[in-house]
Formats: sequence, structure tokens, C-alpha cells
Amino acid sequence: MNAQDPNAPQSGHEGGSHRRPPRRPAPLAVAGRTVAIGLSLAVFGTCGFTWYTYHSLTTGMTTSSALDTVKQAAPPRPTDTAGHLDTSVNVLLIGLDSRRDQDGNPVPQDILENELHAGSSADIGGYNTNTLILMHIPANGGKVEAFSIPRDDYVDLINAPGKHPLGKHKIKEAYDRAKYYAEEELSKQGVTDPVELEHRSREAGRQATLLTVQNMLQVPIDHFAEVNLLGFYHVAQALNGIDVCLKKPASDPIVARTATHAGHGSGADFPAGQQHLNASQALSFVRQRYNLPNGDLDRTKRQQAFLAGATKQLKDQGVFGDLGKLQQLIDVAKKDVVIDDGWNVLDFAQQVPNLTGGNVEFHTLGAITDQPNLGGDDGDVNIVDVPKARAQVHQTIGDTDASPSAAAGTSASASAAATSTDAPSGSSSGTTSPASPSATDAPGGGATATDAPSTTATDSPSGGSIADDFAGDSVEGGQIPCVY
Repeated sequence: MNAQDPNAPQSGHEGGSHRRPPRRPAPLAVAGRTVAIGLSLAVFGTCGFTWYTYHSLTTGMTTSSALDTVKQAAPPRPTDTAGHLDTSVNVLLIGLDSRRDQDGNPVPQDILENELHAGSSADIGGYNTNTLILMHIPANGGKVEAFSIPRDDYVDLINAPGKHPLGKHKIKEAYDRAKYYAEEELSKQGVTDPVELEHRSREAGRQATLLTVQNMLQVPIDHFAEVNLLGFYHVAQALNGIDVCLKKPASDPIVARTATHAGHGSGADFPAGQQHLNASQALSFVRQRYNLPNGDLDRTKRQQAFLAGATKQLKDQGVFGDLGKLQQLIDVAKKDVVIDDGWNVLDFAQQVPNLTGGNVEFHTLGAITDQPNLGGDDGDVNIVDVPKARAQVHQTIGDTDASPSAAAGTSASASAAATSTDAPSGSSSGTTSPASPSATDAPGGGATATDAPSTTATDSPSGGSIADDFAGDSVEGGQIPCVY
């Protein structure tokens, strides 16, 4: 591709797509919607459902084979002292910042503006994964551990072997960049149908996201669920809203985008304390990142709080024992969610009591050593001590066989896909993308010095990384936790 190709991915802060102009900041915190979908999938086979019922409920679900490539590159599973293979399950929940459906059709503008308060264009937000949550479900019951991966973590992006190298960028951009290059290659091969291009290029985006997370944490990924912006809204509607609790009043007014200034703001306007939010308000709650003490890190806590509240609400409303209520939630999943084609949700049903009974703990992945502005194509990033982040995960899930010191390396397949140009240069390997707007007016997703408070390692009361302090302050499931 020509080095000056104006259609190349423009990360700025939100990543790029060949069909998009620069965008206003429109980060999508979708942990709640993805996990709510994950929970709905988990309960398909609960307590006496027959196979007939199971197939009836799941017919029409969108599935993906993206994990086939990912499993080939997976690290070996640990064994116990008796040599028995670990049979726990790791699920990656992917919140896609997209205003388009599975066929690439845009969300209707009136819904986008009036219901979602998420801008006026389907091109805003691109295909960044602004929420990534890895859930570890023990084989024999016990506490489910969930890890939120900050979207601005600056890591090696791993594409499928033989595909275009992606370089080193924010982890949220793996999907968008891989999708762009896949669509470009498919077009060269003569694929012209827009729906086929959308489906096949999204598969490439999923593969890159899964490979990148698996490589970073050296944890095999067994299943995944992906959902977009509208999906969160539909889930919140199906739940009849959600209960949340705020430590302080929250205000994040919407600033319209103009020719000279990127718009921002989620429209959040809530008092302190516990309260019930409707679907539109819930979306504003999980999307807010401005006017918060720690920007995206506080927003990560909101994602976790939404999930904790949603799981409690599903249990309190008796959804798991009511086929009619369950059908409504699953019908929502069919519209907006994608799961891997190997996910047998009947096998997953045994974990329902853990997921809804308060036996879930949410962590924010720490090990952020600095939060510089790299300028150019990347802007504000989180510099991550990858071995430390990996050790946090392995120690929490009790994987004593894992060697955190191996974090600097990559799996064999990942090494083949990554190149020596995966350095903090901000550009994709082999490609020079046009520079994005400066950090002070960038339309992307990272907080800027003029728009939101910037956090650095020195902001931490303990003198270490601010993210490490956040990682220690976990959120428990089965309650309504108070957050900023």
C-alpha cells in the first residue's frame, strides 16, 4: 500500500477505517453489555432445559470461527501436581465501538443522536474494542475472576500469521487495523459485495484482538462474545434499566463537534448515591470518561459496576428460572452479539450460580508505568510492564505453573506475525500512516491535557502506578458498588 494512502488507519485515539473521516471522541464502555450478553448465553441450558429448548433459544445466533487460528497459537494449559490438565474456561468479552450492524449498515441517525447520545455519524468510533474483559471460570466452581484490560495499553498488536503486520499501538486498535488491511486485501482479490467484505474483514479483526490479548497475557482463550454499541442499549432496555451508585455527582455535558473542534461528552448528569438509570442513561453512565478523577481508569470501574449490578438484577428478577424472560434477553443477544462457534453453552450453565451469586471479582489490569503522549498516530498511551501484568493475572487465577518472566516473548505464531518494527514508533510495520491531529484537538479516545485530567505514575498515593492502585480496588459481583 502506498505510504501516503489517505485511507490507511488513523489511530489518533480512536483508530481508523478506510471509509471514515477523523472522528470526535466517542469511546464506548461496553463491559456491561458484553458481560450481560455473556450471562444470557451462560443460562441457556439452566436447570432442566431440554436440547430442543436449547436449540430453539439459540437458533439465529451469529457465530464466528475466529478462535480456530487463535487456539493454534495458544500457550500450553497448566497441569496440577498430579499431571491433570487444567479444565478451567477463559472467556474474552469484547465491547466493539461500532455504530454499525453485522452487515455494516449504520445505526439510524435519529437513534444514534436521540437515544444513544453517541454523535451524528455511524463512522464515529470505528471498530475499536474500547472494552476487553477476560473472565476466568474455574473448572470446579469457586470465584470467577474478571480482568479489565485498559484500552490504551500500548502493546504489540498480533495479526493472524501471514497477514499484514499491525505494529505496536493501543490494544483497542487491533480489531480496527486488522479489519482495514483485510478489507483492502479482499478488495484486491475481487471481493466487491459490501456485506461479504464486512463479514470477512470483521473476522480478521476478531482474530487480531484475540491473538493480541492471548499473547499479552499468555492465557489460552477458550471462548469469546462480541457486542456493539446498540447491543448495550438493547440489553439495558431488556433489563428495564440498571441500578448504580455514585460516590459523587457526575456531569459530562455533550459538546457538539464542529469544523475546528472535536466534540465530546456522554450526556451523563447524575446525583451522588444509589439510583436507577434507564437504558439511555445507562449508556451515558458507562461511556463517561471526561470530568472523572482518573479518566479511563474510572470508566473501567463503571464498566465493572454495571456488570455487578446487571448480574444482581438478573438474579433478583428471576430471569434464570423464567423461560419467557430468558427468551426476551436471548432475542436481544441474537440481534447484537457474536459468539464463537465452539461455545456449548449447556456446558457453561453450571457456572450460572457463580456468575449471579456474588462470586465474581473484577480487577483492572495494572502494571502501567507511564502515561505519555507519543504524539502523531498514537497520542496518549499506557506504557505497560507486560511481565507484571501477566503475573497479576496468573497469580490471581492460581496458575502457579506460569512463568511471568516469559512475558517479554511471544508465542511461535505471534512471533511470526509480529516484526522488529513493533517499536514505540506509532506507525504500522511496513506502512507509514498519515499523522493524526495533535493531542490537544484529537478526535480520538484518549484523554488529552486540555479535555480531561491526565494521570501518571506520580499520581498514585502509594508512589507506584496509578493503575496498580486501581487494580487492588476490585469490584465484587452480587452487589451495587459505589464508584466515581
